[in-house]
Amino acid sequence: MPVSASLEAGAGAVCDGAQRTFSRPNAAPKSVEQKEVTRMVRSAYEHLKKWKARNARRPLILRGPLRVGKTWLMREFGKKEYASSVYVNFVNNEQMFSLFSGTPSVERIVMGLELYAGHKIDPAVTLLIFDEIQFVPQALACLKLFSKDASQYHILCGSSGLDVALREGAAFPAEWVEVFDLHPMSFFEFLFAIGKDEYVTLLREHRYDLTPNYRQDYIRFLKYYFFVGGMPEAVKAFAADRDFSAAREAQHRILAIYEQGFSKYAPSETLPRIRMLWNSIPQQLNRENRKFVFGLLKEGARAREFEPALAWLTGNGLVRDIHRAAVPESPLEASEDARAFKLFLPDVGLLSCLMGLRQSMLLDDNAVFLAYHGALTEQYVLQQLDSLNQMVICYWVAPRGTAEVEFLVDNCMDAIPVEVTAEQNLQSKKLKVFRERFQPKQSIRTSLANYRREPGLLNLPLWAVETL
Repeated sequence: MPVSASLEAGAGAVCDGAQRTFSRPNAAPKSVEQKEVTRMVRSAYEHLKKWKARNARRPLILRGPLRVGKTWLMREFGKKEYASSVYVNFVNNEQMFSLFSGTPSVERIVMGLELYAGHKIDPAVTLLIFDEIQFVPQALACLKLFSKDASQYHILCGSSGLDVALREGAAFPAEWVEVFDLHPMSFFEFLFAIGKDEYVTLLREHRYDLTPNYRQDYIRFLKYYFFVGGMPEAVKAFAADRDFSAAREAQHRILAIYEQGFSKYAPSETLPRIRMLWNSIPQQLNRENRKFVFGLLKEGARAREFEPALAWLTGNGLVRDIHRAAVPESPLEASEDARAFKLFLPDVGLLSCLMGLRQSMLLDDNAVFLAYHGALTEQYVLQQLDSLNQMVICYWVAPRGTAEVEFLVDNCMDAIPVEVTAEQNLQSKKLKVFRERFQPKQSIRTSLANYRREPGLLNLPLWAVETL
């Protein structure tokens, strides 16, 4: 029996509507036709709706790595929420470079966009979409014009390299624009895409009296997600027919696009070190201590010589760095140690692809959660925390490395420790050491165990991290 069929056989529970009772479906997989009715649900869509409704609305920049779904989301939003839209891709667009050069004015820019689109722009009902706006730095600067003098225009921008453009000197009117980070699809968004909405509903409504009955279902879906991840192209390929191979092919295409981008856009003098950093990530994460070690890149490697390469990768959203917090107190930025950090990818599926995770491992009990010293599990938790947006995340290590807490989350009031364990064992001493030393008001442990609340400690299932 193929791996896909084996995993899908005996698939989980479905909700019978308002009564909140569950019944087991037939063990056979859903047909392809049934699977094709699933849809892409992005929580960022609701953020865009709130942005549109504001009176004091500024141009919004969706920031995120290539292939994370920025273009689809912007165009889908324009199609559903506006009478018309004007989509402009700024990559190698000489017309836009000319339009935004010189001494631009709102009137001149709008007229040029109307000529480009072939129709009139009504600021009340037309969405202007500027994709990869960083390729025309003058356009970034011109966002201030619209924000200050023509806020009636609805302008939505996409950027996969905004931070790199800023480091290279692009003028950026920070106080006149809004930036929102778009991440890969979260676990909940993945469940929506494969038609498992009712499982999300249970968790969002905190029905932890019911969720233990469906624990094995959640674990199975989590295994799917560890392999497929949240890049929309991979999720769509998998959702169509529960085809893990199709998802893996999509991931290889995405990784190839990333690596082609190294040669295409990175400074030539930095390119070799970018490749060295990128290629070392699986090795760096496949260790008990995941602190990034430059010595693994080459003998005698020093942080200083790799700083531009690291800045380029992080600036394009291709790697995610989290730093050690010297003092686990809010605000965490004040105690970040620039010399001690871990590097992750933006997506657990891409990491599982780079690490060569085999489909057959999904059949081996809970092996996928323990694989590579638990690296995929740690990547997954970070990804879900990032999907909640606008939180500073660090990690903590005791002196001499005697204990470690995988994540510290700053909620603007406290630094909340989050311990990640890939097993059901809740007797780990890592979090205990931290709690005894710092006595935080709230601590979180996430594992394969069911929900449990104790004084000052929340035991949260891995599949429920997004409910924080």
